[in-house]
Amino acid sequence: ALSPAGAQTTQLLVEPPWTPAVLWDRVTLTCQGLGTTGATTWYKDGQQWGQKGRDHVTVTESGTYSCDRPGTGLSLHVTVLNGEW
Repeated sequence: ALSPAGAQTTQLLVEPPWTPAVLWDRVTLTCQGLGTTGATTWYKDGQQWGQKGRDHVTVTESGTYSCDRPGTGLSLHVTVLNGEW
């Protein structure tokens, strides 16, 4: 579904911004959206994960991550790889 023009969505920012994200880069995820600061819910591989309320987290395990903010909803997901080939 397309968002109406100007609609806000939850953004999941990855630092460093390389693709794909790999653990050895010490990946930090930041969740940005409307609503109250400190109201972020994190998900890893579809399960609730991490400390609710933190707007940024450092990833220590490979997996697929997303975040949810009240008011703007669930972000797109980001996959973090082990970096082992």
